Amino acid sequence: MSQSGARWWADLRLRARLALAALAGAVAALGLAPFDLWFLGWLGFALLMALAASAPGPRPAAWTAWIGGAAHFAVALHWIVEPFFVDAARHGWMAPFALAFMAGGLALFWALPGWLAARLVPSRGARVLALAGLLALSEAARGVVLTGFPWAQPGHGLIASPLLGLAAWSGPHGLTALVLVAAAVLAALMLRGSVRAAAGLAMAPLLLLMLPARTPALIGPDAPIVRLVQPNAPQHLKWRQDMIPVFFQRALDLSETASGPAPDLIVWPETTLPVLLEDSAVTRARIARVAGGAQVLLGGQRFEGFRARNTAALLDAEGMIRQVYDKHHLVPFGEYMPGGPTAEALGLRGMAEVLAGGYSPGPGPDLLEIGGALGRVFPMICYEAIFPGYIREVPRPDWMVHLTNDAWFGQVSGPYQHLALARLRAVEQGLPVLRAANTGISAVIDGRGLVLASLPLNEAGALDAALPPALPPTAYARTGDWPILLLVLLATVACIGTGRRGPTLHPTG
Repeated sequence: MSQSGARWWADLRLRARLALAALAGAVAALGLAPFDLWFLGWLGFALLMALAASAPGPRPAAWTAWIGGAAHFAVALHWIVEPFFVDAARHGWMAPFALAFMAGGLALFWALPGWLAARLVPSRGARVLALAGLLALSEAARGVVLTGFPWAQPGHGLIASPLLGLAAWSGPHGLTALVLVAAAVLAALMLRGSVRAAAGLAMAPLLLLMLPARTPALIGPDAPIVRLVQPNAPQHLKWRQDMIPVFFQRALDLSETASGPAPDLIVWPETTLPVLLEDSAVTRARIARVAGGAQVLLGGQRFEGFRARNTAALLDAEGMIRQVYDKHHLVPFGEYMPGGPTAEALGLRGMAEVLAGGYSPGPGPDLLEIGGALGRVFPMICYEAIFPGYIREVPRPDWMVHLTNDAWFGQVSGPYQHLALARLRAVEQGLPVLRAANTGISAVIDGRGLVLASLPLNEAGALDAALPPALPPTAYARTGDWPILLLVLLATVACIGTGRRGPTLHPTG
């Protein structure tokens, strides 16, 4: 061990430690889309974990982890300010506060593991490994606490890497555990002052670039054809009275088959129907005329009694409603305001509310029975695609469809991160995902997570593509999250137990 190298970490002043932690968290965010610098993301986590594990006590460790987490989420989620500028005069002033509260609040899920690791594990080498386990468990909790927000997790940095296929075995939490454990090993070498070993390990991921590229799943000649429609309606114009018919006509034009056979299914994005579903008989008849005998799956809105729903509706060749699916996982502060009548009485409403009072959640995950070669599809509306577990609540479908309006997410990173999460969902289940996005990025994703075709961001267009085949159920599809989370829990407990028997390298008060 290099005593001088190890002492350097212990002697860092708090301000320098926090500054380096902020830098490390920001670098870790570069592993995510649209940067996709997964190698740098891993190094960022290693530096942050070394800083937190070498902090002189639980409180400095917690502050170090929190600062690193806040910087990470500020960089990764800076798109969160975009919805506030759709109506800048009304909401623009809230944007910096929203980003600060979002980044700082999510960073609490990193601060607690930092504090616990320093409090429970005197040995620095075991502490950094315990920190990896605690952070992986805390990130899993972040996906469910207060309705959950599993976005920008450490494992998401592997979506652009050659290791994405591991998600078929481990799911998203396994990817996160892999990133954090690998970062912890590198951090342990850094703490020991083993410069050569740390440098060698830091370069090791470059060997992954030598792996052969994944090949797309083979699509048969009789695969059904699906047309994805991207009308490209900017959010600040989407519901303006003079623009509603313009965007509807654009969607109709993109749906029409000028020559040749019509597709088997046409898919429109979230909330593309310009009228309430229950008042849409004339509108649906116009859609049916241009669909040329194809079924149409579209996003709309409806009232069920006094409850407003964000809905996906399946229309038959005559435009009649065959089946509906109501979005069940709504965006807090977006599609509804927590607090219900109290918030409404105070004049508070969700950013994405179109109907007064906000949306009400549907009964839960469901399947749409399209029939024929298209079989059964699992629908996800916008935000629901970031949650990996809902598909396990229904019988295994033949494919997944994602209707979304990413106009809310801006043009820099949000839409690309949302697309990346759809790719992860495909790999986890071994099922294709077809994605229709209002302003993009609409895409066809096969069961190995490969984007086979797409429409660029902020361009109107239609994409005809053969439906990729479903692959055999993956290990993750069969087991879900519990095996990997149980393994991480047992390994973390063992690491804490081992570390508590090791030497105390500094006070942990």
